[in-house]
Amino acid sequence: MLDNPIWHALTTEQTRFAETTGDAARFPPEVTALAGLRTPAAAGALVELIRPGESAGIFVEAPWTPPPGLAIVDGAAIVQMIHEGPVPAAAERFDVLGPADAPAMLALAQLTRPGPFGTRTAELGTFLGVRADGKLIAMAGQRMRLPGLVEVSGVCTDPAHLGQGLAARLIRAQLARIGPAFLHVRADNARAIGLYEHLGFRIRRTFDYVIVRAQPRPA
Repeated sequence: MLDNPIWHALTTEQTRFAETTGDAARFPPEVTALAGLRTPAAAGALVELIRPGESAGIFVEAPWTPPPGLAIVDGAAIVQMIHEGPVPAAAERFDVLGPADAPAMLALAQLTRPGPFGTRTAELGTFLGVRADGKLIAMAGQRMRLPGLVEVSGVCTDPAHLGQGLAARLIRAQLARIGPAFLHVRADNARAIGLYEHLGFRIRRTFDYVIVRAQPRPA
């Protein structure tokens, strides 16, 4: 399942979020921009799923050519990591973020760009946060869910508060809550990869993360 995590999340543990057409499925854009394909050959179904002007992010093997009706607008190599270290026995206490925190969470995500983040991303799982003088300065949450595995995601710290170990503490707290975990990180983010390895994650594989946009359809 980890070789095709978006598709399997949407067809197992997170079916309540799934918008599906044929062998393509996506989360509602306001939840997260991720979409999955049963097989690479199902890319044509994605054309029917994404409305013109909308975008979606998919995990693919390079090289990948979009079908007619989709255009690649951005992308990056990402590393998938799985946790194999000891799970913390007890979670450090952090603020559990809720619906009232959605604007602050979105603002922090837009500042730090940890990955696709929408107004309803917090519905995917528990998000933990740290505040300073009433302002949200760091958070870590949960995104994709597979049988027996939960993805740690949305890990970010306000640049003004880097170097305090907040990300490591929040991730340990998430691991204590969820147990077996995995995550995704840009392959060029050596600092984050080093932190995750220190916390017991190992690199499992690499994907190309491609953002595609649906083109206007002929009349």
